Amino acid sequence: MEKWAPAHGMTVEEAARKVPEHIGISRYGTPEEVADLMAYLVSPAARWLTGTSVRIDGGEIKGI
Repeated sequence: MEKWAPAHGMTVEEAARKVPEHIGISRYGTPEEVADLMAYLVSPAARWLTGTSVRIDGGEIKGI
């Protein structure tokens, strides 16, 4: 954010408010949401997941 804001003529505070809308997400994720994914990945429920990347970006990247 510290580099993006000046490059777009904004303060860091302005950029922090405007970036979610600019990149197409409704809000920033919370640490708890990231922790929920991590808990799933280390649980027995994820035993069939191997060699993959999981994006946790709030839908910024559109895909299936």
